[in-house]
Amino acid sequence: MKKYSVWTLITTLMIFFSSSALAALDIQITRGVVRAIPIAIVPFDENNPNSPNDISRIVANDLSHSGQFQVMPQSNLPQKPHDADAVSADLWKTLGLDDLVIGSSVPTGNGQTKVDMTLLDLFHSNQSTPTVLMRQSYTVADSQTRALAHHISDIIYEKLTGEKGVFSTRLAYVKVTPLPNNPRHKVYALMVSDVDGHNAKPLLTSTQPIMSPDWSPDGKQIVYVSFETKLPQIFTSDVATGQRRLISSFPGINGAPSFSPDGRSLAVALSMGKTNPNIYTIDLGSGRLNQLTNDASINTEPSWAPDGQSILFTSDRGGAPQIYSIDLASKQTQRMTYLGSYNASATYLAGNPTKISLLHRDDRGFNVAIYDLQSGTMQILTQGGYLESPSPAPNGRMIVYSTNVGGRRMLGMVSSNGQVNIRLPEVSGDAQAPAWSPY
Repeated sequence: MKKYSVWTLITTLMIFFSSSALAALDIQITRGVVRAIPIAIVPFDENNPNSPNDISRIVANDLSHSGQFQVMPQSNLPQKPHDADAVSADLWKTLGLDDLVIGSSVPTGNGQTKVDMTLLDLFHSNQSTPTVLMRQSYTVADSQTRALAHHISDIIYEKLTGEKGVFSTRLAYVKVTPLPNNPRHKVYALMVSDVDGHNAKPLLTSTQPIMSPDWSPDGKQIVYVSFETKLPQIFTSDVATGQRRLISSFPGINGAPSFSPDGRSLAVALSMGKTNPNIYTIDLGSGRLNQLTNDASINTEPSWAPDGQSILFTSDRGGAPQIYSIDLASKQTQRMTYLGSYNASATYLAGNPTKISLLHRDDRGFNVAIYDLQSGTMQILTQGGYLESPSPAPNGRMIVYSTNVGGRRMLGMVSSNGQVNIRLPEVSGDAQAPAWSPY
C-alpha cells in the first residue's frame, strides 16, 4: 500500500526519521519474465534516435518493463521500415517475432509533431504481407510527445493482451534529500511523476516529514500526512493547481489516510490524544467523523474494499500485526490473515474482492506478497530484504514498493505473478512511500 505503518508514525512523533530521496528514475530489470510476447519497435525518428522523447524508444521501454513483452533490441532489427507495404512478414517471423510496430515522427514546424503508428500481426500472417491490427495518426504539441508515447504503449498493450495498460498513469512518492550545507537536515518533497519516473514534479516541499500519500479515485487529488507544524496533520492537494485543504488536525496521531472508492470519504488512523490509534472515516463534505474501531490496540493502515462497504486495516490486537476487515454497517471485525507473524499494508488487488497485496514478513525478511482470501494461500513476490509501502497498479499487473538497496531507499516494481522484478534507482537521495494512481 502507499502508507507507512503507524509504528513508523509513532517513532516519527518522538524523533524525526532520517531518509534521503529521489529525482529521475532509471529502470533496471532485475528479474525478467520467462514467457512474453516477442515484439519489435522500429525507430520512428531515425534522425534523432537517442532523444529522451523518442517515441519508439519510450514505447519499447514501456512494453519491456511491463513484463508482458520481450522487445527486440533496435540494434538487432534486420530493417527499419516506416510503411506496412515495405514489411516482409516472412523475414520478421524467422526472428521469432509475433508483432511489429512501425511509424514515423515528423515535426510540422509550428511547435507540433505529426506521429503515425501501425501495429502489425506477424504470427497470424499466412503470406509475406503482415496483417494490420491497428493504425493511428496523431498531431500533438512537441511538449506532449512523451505523453503520446505512453498512450501508444497503452493501446498496444490492450490490443495484444486484452487488458488496459498503465503507462499513462502516474506515481506519487516522497523524495527526501539532505540539505547541501547541512546533510543532517532533510528536505521532503511530495513528488508526482510518470510511471517510468520522468516528468517528476514536486507538489509540496517541506523541511519536515511527509508521509502516506494516496490518490483520489479520479486522480485529481492526493491526500497525505504532513509534519510541517511538528505534529502530524492530514491534507489534500489538488494535483493540477497545488491548492491544499486541511482535513484532520486532531490531538495525537493523524495518519494513514485512504480515499473511499467514491472519493467522498477518507479512512484514517486517529489517536485523539490517546496512546494508540483507531480507525475512523471522515466525510469530506461535512467533516463528520465515524469511529469504526475502539480498543487499546494499534489499528492503522485502512484500505477500502472495492464496493466501499468494508475496510481492511492492520492491527496488533492478536499480539503481532495482522490484517483485519471491518464492515462499515455493522462494525463487525474479522481477522483475514493467519500465515506468518507479520502482515501489514494490505490493499485489494485491482478491484478484486478475493485477493490483496500486502507486506509479509518471514525468515527471509519483508516481502511484497499476494494473499488469496478464499484459499488462504500466500504468494511471495519478492526475494527478501527491507521492503515497505506496496501499492498495486490499477490493472493489478504490477506492484510498486520502496526498498533498501546498499543503504539507499529506492522504488521497485514486481509483477503480480512474481516473474518480473525491476528497480527504479535515483541519481541521489532516497525514494519512499510510493502510491500508484488510478487510470
